[in-house]
Amino acid sequence: MFVMTILACISYVPDTAAKIGVTADGSGLELGGAKYILNPYDEFAIEEALLQRERHGGRVVALTVGSDAAKEILRTALAMGADSAVIIPATGLDSFGVAANIAAYAKAIDASLVLLGRQSIDHDSFQMASTVGALLGVPSISVVSKLEIESDRVRAERDIEGGKEVLEATLPLVVSVQKGINNPRYPKLPEIMKAKSKPIESVEPVAVSPRAAMVRYQVPQLKRANKILGDSDADIAEFVRLLHEEAKVI
Repeated sequence: MFVMTILACISYVPDTAAKIGVTADGSGLELGGAKYILNPYDEFAIEEALLQRERHGGRVVALTVGSDAAKEILRTALAMGADSAVIIPATGLDSFGVAANIAAYAKAIDASLVLLGRQSIDHDSFQMASTVGALLGVPSISVVSKLEIESDRVRAERDIEGGKEVLEATLPLVVSVQKGINNPRYPKLPEIMKAKSKPIESVEPVAVSPRAAMVRYQVPQLKRANKILGDSDADIAEFVRLLHEEAKVI
C-alpha cells in the first residue's frame, strides 16, 4: 500500500520589523539582536502538508536547515500537527547548499511530496523549489495557489495576470506554495506544550561546494539634489542637463 511521505521545508528568518545594518567593511550583517521567526510563506507549506495528509493519509515531516536556534520553528510545526521534525545543523550555506541538503534528506526518506513556501523573506531568491526538483530529478511547480492530488496524479493552479495557469504532474513532486492557498491553523496551548517535549532529529549535513560567493553587503545610497527649477527656457535646459549628466537617465 502506498503511504505518502510529505516533507514540509521551513526556514528561520529575521522578523520583518527587525533593524538590520551592514558592517563597516561590508563583510556581513549587523542583526542587533533581531528576533527570528518562522518564514511567513512556510506557514502555508506546513498547512498544505497537513491538509494533504488529512485527505490522503501518510505522514508529515517538518525540516529546516540552520542553526540550533531554528528548532523553535520546528516546534511550531509539531504544534500545528507535523508527525516529526528534523534539523540539518548547517549555517553559512548558499541557496544551492540548502537545496542540496533538502534534496539529500528528501531522497533518504523517499518523500512523495516536498512542500516549501514560495520564497524566504530574507534572501528572496525564489530558487529553492526548482533547484531541489532538479537535484532530485523530479518535476517542480512554483507559486501554487491550489493543489489537488488523486493517486499519484497532481493538478496545480497558480495565478497569472488576468487568469490562472493549470499544470499537471505526477508524484514525486516539489511544490512551492503561495499565500492564500489555505488558512494556516493556530496551534492550541495543549499542542504547543506537547511540542516542547517532542524529539527533534538531527541529521548530519552533506558537504557541498558553494556555487556563489558573497562579495559584500552594501546599503543603497539615496542621493537627492533637492534642486528647484522653474519653467523658463533656461530652467528646462538645466533640467535636461541634470538628467543627462548627473542622474544619467537620458
